[in-house]
Amino acid sequence: MEKTIAAISTANGQGGIGVIRISGETALSVAEKVFFSAADKKITGMKGYTAAYGKIVDDGETIDEAVALVFRAPHSYTGEDVVELSCHGGLYVTQRVLRAVLKNGAAPAEAGEFTKRAFLNGKLGLTEAEAVMDIISARGAQSARAALSCMEGRLRQRIDKVRDTLVNTAAHLSAWADYPEEDIPEVDNDSLRQRLTDCHNELRSLLDSYDAGKIMREGVDTVIAGRPNVGKSTIMNLLSGCERSIVTSIPGTTRDVIEETVILGEIPLRLSDTAGIRSTDDPVEKIGVERARSRILKAGLVLAVFDSSRPLSDDDKELIDLLTDAPALAVINKTDLPQQLDTEYIRRKIKHLVFISALEGIGAYELEKQVAEIIGTSKLDASQGILATERQRTSAENALHSVDEAISALSMGITLDAVTVIIEDAINSLLELTGERVTEAVVDKVFSHFCVGK
Repeated sequence: MEKTIAAISTANGQGGIGVIRISGETALSVAEKVFFSAADKKITGMKGYTAAYGKIVDDGETIDEAVALVFRAPHSYTGEDVVELSCHGGLYVTQRVLRAVLKNGAAPAEAGEFTKRAFLNGKLGLTEAEAVMDIISARGAQSARAALSCMEGRLRQRIDKVRDTLVNTAAHLSAWADYPEEDIPEVDNDSLRQRLTDCHNELRSLLDSYDAGKIMREGVDTVIAGRPNVGKSTIMNLLSGCERSIVTSIPGTTRDVIEETVILGEIPLRLSDTAGIRSTDDPVEKIGVERARSRILKAGLVLAVFDSSRPLSDDDKELIDLLTDAPALAVINKTDLPQQLDTEYIRRKIKHLVFISALEGIGAYELEKQVAEIIGTSKLDASQGILATERQRTSAENALHSVDEAISALSMGITLDAVTVIIEDAINSLLELTGERVTEAVVDKVFSHFCVGK
């Protein structure tokens, strides 16, 4: 018999309620030892999807008032009998209730063990299970939408469509080769190549969306760069919604890198406000300038800021030259002042350009649109199901490699038996992706990233 497990499933801190989740064959009897209903209901006699109000008692001492919610197997999150005890939120009370539950027969849940049991009991596929933590950690509406679509099976549907095509193709090839005397339609090479090409296109589409999806979930390292006094710190404060950087009219105020994570539209940006790039004899400022240059070369996105009210300087041109191969957006700031800047010079060097007045708060929406265009999230349809983890990406990449190899083998006139073997390799990679054929080590690694209680 698998052990009955328990854990606190709400955040570690003060709140309106705290939830202790118990799952396993003896979950109801364990809960009954600590929960006493005001209406004298026995948890072991309650139906699934019903609740009772009462008290949590440990060694004769009342710990708290609580509500017990019962889920009967297999109609629960884990597929097992589950009881959730909702008490008042708070570190002491929830820990005390959990301690009472563990003392009466439950074992502490490991990280992700509730969701792992849901997977092992067939309640969730591996891609749906991985989406659970993405929902919890979502930083914006688009990343939450992507995670929800995966949990609802959209990614699984896309993978299953490719897998079913490959399985049917492999079955036809095997039957045609093994039973020549039967009335099985002959394999048409053009039709076979088209089916494989369709699979290639769908897998390529999934892989192409991975980087944008990762940015949407985890954010992108973004550097705000420019010569001194062009408004970098004002932009930093505008995007972060507070006075994070010191703003003065004195050039060189920012000496080091100042960091903040903000949500621009639906995109998390890990912002770094850097020292103004210029030639200087100040040894402290010089260190800051060198750090700024280093950050620019490593950044996933650079917001290169220029002062619209002043002509281009040598420092401006040096920054532009640094951005030759970098994903960059030229931010023309101080548009509320008369323009002296040669924007055409900048436009010839940097593809994306936006006009704003950080002081007046003008141009933020256009800035958001341009950033989404540069990092690739503007064309991402999160509701269609996208690859969410490196494990999924690797499996999809392996499947694509096998499909491409099958197409190449077909074009070279290699025997259909060999083509069938290659197609079966692609099928195996997709089965690993969905968790239908996956090792215990991989499963353990997936769920080790979960929080305890989920």
